[in-house]
Amino acid sequence: MLRAASLRVTRPRVAVLDAVAAHPHADTDTVFTSVRTVLPEVSRQAVYDVLGALTRAGLVRRIEPAGSVARYESRVGDNHHHVVCRSCGAIADVDCAVGEAPCLTASTDNGFVIDEAEVIYWGYCPQCTTERRARPAS
Repeated sequence: MLRAASLRVTRPRVAVLDAVAAHPHADTDTVFTSVRTVLPEVSRQAVYDVLGALTRAGLVRRIEPAGSVARYESRVGDNHHHVVCRSCGAIADVDCAVGEAPCLTASTDNGFVIDEAEVIYWGYCPQCTTERRARPAS
C-alpha cells in the first residue's frame, strides 16, 4: 500500500497503518499508544507526521465529528458515512445509501466540482439507549 502511494516503507508507517486498521475511528492518542507497543522509541510527533502523510496519500481517512478530536480509519475510497453516539461518543460506519461518490446530490454546486459528501448521523448507541431507558425518571 505504501509503495503504491509512492511512500517509502518505514517501520513507523507500517505500525501506524496497523494501528489504524486495528482500531477503527481511533484518535491520535489511541494510535500513538498502539504504535508504542511495537515501537517503544517512536515519538508522538512522528506518529502525527505519519498520520498526516497517510491521510494526504489517501491511505487513511481523517474524520472530525463536531465536538470530537480528529479520528482516523483505514476504510477509504468508498464515501461511507458515520453515526455518532451523543452520550459516549462511539462511532460506527454507515454505508452510503446510493453507493456512488458523492452519494448526495447538492441542490446547487455553486460552480464547485463536488467529489465527496460527508454525512454524520447523531443519536444514541444501543448500550446508551438501554441505559437511558433504565434510568428512573427525575
